[in-house]
Amino acid sequence: MLGQSQFKRLRRLRGHPVMRQMLQDIVLRAEDLVYPVFVRSGKKIRSAVRSMPGIFQFSPDTALEELRALEQTGVKSFILFGVTDARHKDAKGSAAHDTDNAVCRTLELVRKKNLELYAMTDVCLCSSTSHGHCGILSKNAREVVDNDATIDRLGELALLHAQSGADLVAPSGMMDGAVAAIRHALDDSQFKHVPIMSYAVKYASAFYGPFRDAADSAPGFGDRSSYQMDPRRRRESLQEAQADLDQGADILIVKPGLPYLDILRDLREAFAAPLAAYHVSGEYAMIKAAAREKWIDETAVVLESLVAMKRAGANLILTYFARQIAPKLQSDSRAQSP
Repeated sequence: MLGQSQFKRLRRLRGHPVMRQMLQDIVLRAEDLVYPVFVRSGKKIRSAVRSMPGIFQFSPDTALEELRALEQTGVKSFILFGVTDARHKDAKGSAAHDTDNAVCRTLELVRKKNLELYAMTDVCLCSSTSHGHCGILSKNAREVVDNDATIDRLGELALLHAQSGADLVAPSGMMDGAVAAIRHALDDSQFKHVPIMSYAVKYASAFYGPFRDAADSAPGFGDRSSYQMDPRRRRESLQEAQADLDQGADILIVKPGLPYLDILRDLREAFAAPLAAYHVSGEYAMIKAAAREKWIDETAVVLESLVAMKRAGANLILTYFARQIAPKLQSDSRAQSP
């Protein structure tokens, strides 16, 4: 039998709950979470997303009610995704630039009602284009997104969101030079104070299916592999992140979250910039489905997933569980306070 001096007894520091709490080096707070909200034009709309139980499309008035409830949970920020009615979609995504669209109207209501929430907006064209891609199609090459024509439009769209009251804009289309175009558009119009949170490292993932239901943004042909990243390319993530930082990005997103924790860790080790992880719709749907069958403890799995992203290096996490899980975090925090 081994003597006590022959091995380290690490369990000594796990035996009491107070000591376990004292030695935690990863802290997850409600303030770390960003709640995605889908908005569409109209009134009194609260339409359930079939593939994402508990998630809805809102009109601006009902979105305001949802955000008021969010404010009470301790979550401090949200990100808006516009949903465009099929009748108003066109090849250039013109509806996204309408000053009376759902994103702009929701931002204006949030400001008018003095909600103390930090407003982020998704800056992309996919939900408003008739073809479902994240930009304008090339005139010379059929079924190819014209990168440079698109980034000019993204600059205009980001400026519209800032003018409507966005605190931060988040380009998600993976267009080369988009961050620079947006930064110039904002700076030239007295919005130098508005940060850019870039989806710098966004993979062409199979985990986005439910989101495309929610945003009505599935591509009408092909896929997005020509602009989103190949999951089998790891080192490219550092190039993408560096490029966006050089263009003026303030925060970088890694998307999806759990399947790409190694990428998140790579970026944390390479850059001092704040990082975000996106706990995407497919991850949400899988947890909900397994919990419905009582195969897992939903709350425990959500907390473990979010802690994993924090542990890998995320400063903030975009998650559809934000409103649901925040009261648990607040309760745990109060219980641990002296």
